Amino acid sequence: MGYLLVLFLLNDAVFDLEDDLTVDPVDARRFERLGFDYVVELGCELFSENPMLHRDDPVRARRLAWLIASRQSGVNAALFAAPAADCMPELVEPRFAVLPEDVIHALQAKHARGRLGPVAADKAVWNRMAA
Repeated sequence: MGYLLVLFLLNDAVFDLEDDLTVDPVDARRFERLGFDYVVELGCELFSENPMLHRDDPVRARRLAWLIASRQSGVNAALFAAPAADCMPELVEPRFAVLPEDVIHALQAKHARGRLGPVAADKAVWNRMAA
């Protein structure tokens, strides 16, 4: 079987989740109780504390991306838009998307070259700044 690249866009960072998809059976049982709504709440809490979590703590961000991907089939992109650090979690706007493979690979290439920032990710996926 060939190498399967599992990519996930979290805000404006692309993570390869391949290594994280092989979880210890004990951890897998612990995580399987977590529903998608709980994972979204967790993401909102994390990003309310640090809106740059995906850059400042990539290990934790990758874990969150893995939880989202494992709870919502097909979803390979998430945006947690926090208005400020240390805001109330209820103020964080979560959004999710299912991106075509060619789009996520193009975003990964930009990320690898250091050219994927908030504006580029927004133009490619979220269109929040278009208004």
